[in-house]
Amino acid sequence: MADQEATPLTDEERAELEALRAEKAAREEAERARKERAELEALRAESKAAQEPKKASASPAQAPAARRRVDDRPPVVDPDNLTFGQRMVMTPETDDPDDIPGMPPAQKIIIAVLLVVVIAGGAWIALSNAGIV
Repeated sequence: MADQEATPLTDEERAELEALRAEKAAREEAERARKERAELEALRAESKAAQEPKKASASPAQAPAARRRVDDRPPVVDPDNLTFGQRMVMTPETDDPDDIPGMPPAQKIIIAVLLVVVIAGGAWIALSNAGIV
């Protein structure tokens, strides 16, 4: 194997190598041309799609009718039957005279957990500086 690497190529091998290189270059050129054609088609389609809304909105009589949407679906939040998640993230109804809404329970829980973590961190720092921990 080492002998084959050390010896120079024969004229036949050199010709075969050049033919293979030319074939590889032709394949790469064809692939690059195919990608460019695909990109051109995609850009043309995108341009055409961008032009169509402009043409459709050109007539003002049709534009508002197209934007209106009739929604016959029931509301997502049913105030009588709230799920656990909805109860956790929605502000409870209060009879506050200032009309300041109360905090949702999830926010109160997060604040309480963060307060405990801050107190524990402060205690850890104080105890480690005192040499106890």
